[in-house]
Amino acid sequence: MPSVRDIAKSAGVSVATVSRVLNNSPRVSDEAKRKVLEVANRSRYVATVGKRSTTNIAFVYTGESSLGSPFDATLMRGMALGMEEFGFDLMVLDARRARRRHEAYSHMFMRKGIRGAVLRTTAPTVDICRQIADEGFPAVVVGSRIEEPGVSYIYSDSRQTSQEAVDHLTGLGHRRIAVCLNIVDDSDHADRLAGYRAALASAGIEYDEKMVVRATALREGGAQLIRRLMGMSPRPTAVFITDPYTAMGALNESRKAGVRVPEDLSIVGFDDAELRYMVYPEMTAVCQDALAMGREAFSVLNEMLSIKPAPVSDQVKTTSRSTVIRRSMQTWLEVHDSTGPCPP
Repeated sequence: MPSVRDIAKSAGVSVATVSRVLNNSPRVSDEAKRKVLEVANRSRYVATVGKRSTTNIAFVYTGESSLGSPFDATLMRGMALGMEEFGFDLMVLDARRARRRHEAYSHMFMRKGIRGAVLRTTAPTVDICRQIADEGFPAVVVGSRIEEPGVSYIYSDSRQTSQEAVDHLTGLGHRRIAVCLNIVDDSDHADRLAGYRAALASAGIEYDEKMVVRATALREGGAQLIRRLMGMSPRPTAVFITDPYTAMGALNESRKAGVRVPEDLSIVGFDDAELRYMVYPEMTAVCQDALAMGREAFSVLNEMLSIKPAPVSDQVKTTSRSTVIRRSMQTWLEVHDSTGPCPP
């Protein structure tokens, strides 16, 4: 492992400057901080943090936490399965709360003994992912496609399968098809909306903004969705719901409201665990394997950590980012009992 002296020599600064940077002292220029952090991250420098573990892999929320979601729970289980043989420990972190004022994200990770990070983000906090990439800290975004320079990611490509799901509805004769999106924007939901629009265009159905509904990714969001759809005139005969919990809530509320599924309303949901089998009727859904995605996210991160860094003395002083790895996983459509022919 490189020493503070090695980092100082490669960055072209004094040992005292390196010490101040690594200890987050305000008495150092931004340029010196950038040089030191770049060399430290690229050489896999790990600070000694007392007796605290320095074998942590962090599951990091860059914005609002969705810790209670089945997707995140399954992601972390997949990560943990992949981490077992390598001796890493899993830590869950809220980046905005854990970061101290004026602290670089690399400082925060080093302070907590974190070797690498798996990032969960949404559109409003993409800039945090870019900052972490710019610092050169080993990190991969999971569940979102972020086309920012230097940002590694792994996600499930749901656009084509979303189009197939809506094609399934148009094939059953449905013409008034609503789509329900999360109130928080991210690339996944944008892909699902794009698939929805492509299917409508293929069927010669005009896209109508009034048929696009936003709801929280909670069961209550699904209940509110059904009440809203039933208040439309004329009512939709089918809906594509792009979040698992929202879809569950919609199916439950349909029974309470006397809306027969699929006789009155066909529902296509989204599932990243096995929730489609736990509702009645069993839910037609676009599916992704969150467990496999979690394992793959750690595999990508471990690949970054395993790349042998160049000796500190050989590193140049100009900006250079860590290896960028980007992978996509496939989704699939399962047809069950929540979809049927368009009512007359």
